Amino acid sequence: MPELPRAVWVVLGADAVSAVGSGLTLPFLLVYLHRVRGLDIGWAGLAISAVALAGILGNPVGGYLADRIGARNALVCGLGVAAAGSAALAGVGSVGTAFAACGLLGVGVAMIWPSQDALLAELAGERQRSSVFAVRHATMNFGLAVGAASAGLLANASDPSSFVRLYLLDAFSFLVLVPVLLRFVGPAPVARERSGGGYRQVARDRAFRWVWVWALLMVAAGVAQFHAAFPAYATGEGGLSAGRLGVVYAANSVAVLVLQLPVLRLMEGRRRTRGMAVVCLCWAAAWAITLLAGGRLVLFALAMVVFAVGETFLAPTAAPLVNDLAPGELRGRYNGLYALAFTAGFVVGPAVCGLVFAVGADAAFLVGCAAVLCLAGAATPALERLLPANVNGDGADDA
Repeated sequence: MPELPRAVWVVLGADAVSAVGSGLTLPFLLVYLHRVRGLDIGWAGLAISAVALAGILGNPVGGYLADRIGARNALVCGLGVAAAGSAALAGVGSVGTAFAACGLLGVGVAMIWPSQDALLAELAGERQRSSVFAVRHATMNFGLAVGAASAGLLANASDPSSFVRLYLLDAFSFLVLVPVLLRFVGPAPVARERSGGGYRQVARDRAFRWVWVWALLMVAAGVAQFHAAFPAYATGEGGLSAGRLGVVYAANSVAVLVLQLPVLRLMEGRRRTRGMAVVCLCWAAAWAITLLAGGRLVLFALAMVVFAVGETFLAPTAAPLVNDLAPGELRGRYNGLYALAFTAGFVVGPAVCGLVFAVGADAAFLVGCAAVLCLAGAATPALERLLPANVNGDGADDA
């Protein structure tokens, strides 16, 4: 396990606790709104989409606040907004309140992402950033898995109060972190912003624009389909039951926990862009295996293990690269726009998936996703030429 500053472990622990809360609730949001609160399935689905759409506002706001009031203080603000949204979900009684609660939760979570990334980057320093983001990915996955497993035992569709308790626990998992952060993580000094800075300066960074487009393609064709196309295809064409699909996703979670630290060591002294290319190739291979799986559980599980390998290469490469590329006074906004690429991918990817699957072109869609991922992977050498050696990790990261 990497040796990291105490303040970093505090933030990582806080993130894991928050992940437990998210794991308690997010997998059941559609079931809760439709079956427990009685919303029409169409309205329930649209309300859930408000979580992602609200991120389009929350990501840049979180990044801006991280630069203006400090990353820790911006993170505290995001935690408060997210807690309010989750608590509001516990009392949803109409379509309007469902949209409002989902939107509030989405803004809060989207504010948390860039401010937390900026805070971790500041606390860790340049030489430990790859280690920090890799460990964060493992602990976050562990928290989500614990939360989802616990929710399966606590949730009862015939007992609305069980879901109310879950959403109140989620709200508590956000709020309980505020005094911990204020007590154990000191406020970082806010860097003086240069004239003509802000998001316009970030947008003028050619290397960052390449990273942003790469991230958008990678998310839309990769990680978004982990939640959209893969389960739809596996339970449709593949004929997997919900229980077997759970086994497949469990294989992914276990693989991430087992492989994350070995992959971190493997990436020491290697170019981050090479790891980013591996992400795309692994995820393209995962979709290829999915198409060849037929109805065989072992091949679907193998696809998710290969997908997990890609995840473990993503954590110590792209986010640390963004933070090394960013000047101190704009780190929050770099993280805000980087998070926005993920949010946009999560909006676009499932939407296109739904349209294509509706006309029965399931296999063709996965082929298209694999092709997009190969294109994104092939673009990394061009990005490599734009990056200084210390930003790309050429011997600069001893993890």
